[in-house]
Amino acid sequence: KNLTASYASHQSFILTGIPGMPDKNPWMAFSLGFLYTLTLLGNGTILAVVKVDQSLHQPMYYFLSLLALTDVSLSMSTLPSMLSIFWFSVSEIAFDACITQMFFIHGFGVVESGILVSMAFDRFVAIRDPLHYASILTHGVIAKIGIVVLTRAFCVVFPVPFLIKRLPFCHSNVLSHSYCLHQDAMRLACASTRVNSLYGLIVVILTLGLDAVMILFSYVLILKTVLGIASRAERLKTLNTCLSHICAVFLFYVPLIGVTMIHRFGKHLSPVVHMLMANIYLLLPPVLNPIVYSLKTKQIRKRIIQLFWLRKDNA
Repeated sequence: KNLTASYASHQSFILTGIPGMPDKNPWMAFSLGFLYTLTLLGNGTILAVVKVDQSLHQPMYYFLSLLALTDVSLSMSTLPSMLSIFWFSVSEIAFDACITQMFFIHGFGVVESGILVSMAFDRFVAIRDPLHYASILTHGVIAKIGIVVLTRAFCVVFPVPFLIKRLPFCHSNVLSHSYCLHQDAMRLACASTRVNSLYGLIVVILTLGLDAVMILFSYVLILKTVLGIASRAERLKTLNTCLSHICAVFLFYVPLIGVTMIHRFGKHLSPVVHMLMANIYLLLPPVLNPIVYSLKTKQIRKRIIQLFWLRKDNA
């Protein structure tokens, strides 16, 4: 029996819904369905509005479109296993499918972080040199930034599946979450995971850590520029253009830090807390980012209202 279990653990993992409360899974299913629908509607609206409105064909809104696409991609990466557990009560996931999901979740996480840095650079250029803003951030430059962000994410996450695949799994094959993460699968291995841990730490420091420092540095330079503006009203107006981006940064980094802290120091906490934090980290930013940008960005808000009024009048 033990040999069979050992062999099975090589072929598949068991994902966890709500630990200790399987009867709550149907309730979670509708909540998740609602969140995924909101993600697609919100980000889809942002993409449609930017595409349709010529006045929004500016660097800031191109970066916002990239953020919306990344948010949708990140949500779609978790969707198959979430639906499988909460809608169909199927918690088993094939080993290769788990590794593939892991690659996309970590990859799009790094992409999102890179886009947030690009958006900080965009705000810095817009505030520091408004006259040359459009000539500095041309379509070609934005495309190159997008390619660099995608290439970096691919290169740093590419080794992860191979690092996991080389490990023997002879312990329990039950994962802590409703989707596959490198650090979660790694702890089930029955061999040394030092290389995996070290690589994971280096990636986090060189991508997410470095990105956070670069965003902070951008805002130090932005504040320095803003403080040089004589009029108080102008200072506030200029800072107001950064509010949406600041919210997006907090929405991404605060849950990420929370999940990391809980993984490292919260082993004594209830598994439900781990589950909630992990789901908040991946599901909340894609839902809230379009809402924040719609509420805080005048041009987008105005265009969305026009779009709905037009449909109402046509009806």
